[in-house]
Amino acid sequence: MVSAPVVVGSGPVKVLALHGWFGSATGWGSLPELVHEDRYSYLFLDYRGYGARRGETGEFSLAEISADALAAVDSLGWSSFAVLGHSMGGSAMQRVLLDAGDRVTGLIGVSPVPSTGVPFDEQAGQLFGGAAADRGKRYAIIDLTTGNRLSRTWVDRMVQFSLDQSDETAFGAYLDAWAGTDFSAEVQGHPVPVRVVVGEHDPALGAAVMEQTFLAQYPNASLEVLHNAGHYAMYETPVALLTTVESFLDQL
Repeated sequence: MVSAPVVVGSGPVKVLALHGWFGSATGWGSLPELVHEDRYSYLFLDYRGYGARRGETGEFSLAEISADALAAVDSLGWSSFAVLGHSMGGSAMQRVLLDAGDRVTGLIGVSPVPSTGVPFDEQAGQLFGGAAADRGKRYAIIDLTTGNRLSRTWVDRMVQFSLDQSDETAFGAYLDAWAGTDFSAEVQGHPVPVRVVVGEHDPALGAAVMEQTFLAQYPNASLEVLHNAGHYAMYETPVALLTTVESFLDQL
């Protein structure tokens, strides 16, 4: 039996939220508790192998995430919705856009992985490729992508959260789904409104990468850089993140 997704709010503005590689449906920091529940409805999805769906088998692909996400929004009777995607979820949200036709009203990417995937050099490939089975590599990735500037206690808790919230096999398999998949030709020129939000301290998926990918692919895309944030704005600067998310949603 498939676990029910986490739903926050009952408002008319519908938002499908797709988590990152180190996240889960409950891995959104302080964002869910800040949601205006009379104005918005958020569906926080777990991918297969994550959160309430640990132990669930699958192919662990973007197409599967998209199919599961659309089944979840259908179960709630949502005819249209915006998609919020963090990191790996930023790649998955674009797959949902393509699969859902005109049902998607807008995309909000938080440090989102582009549709081009992420090419790694040898050193980065070893770091990310070994992270499924190596706690130290997970720590190094989170520390790196938040600018090597945050509390060691917090970074270690983020590592523990990812270990607790994901199956090692699924975690490893999803790496190729987000890093090794290029479907950029399919999204080129898509007219959907897009907001990409990055942290100024994220060296991996910062403003320059967004300008070369999302802003070059989507004619109605805009970029916001959050100060004092790295790759995990929902933990680092949740109020600033929510403010830009709500501003975007209210313009749709």
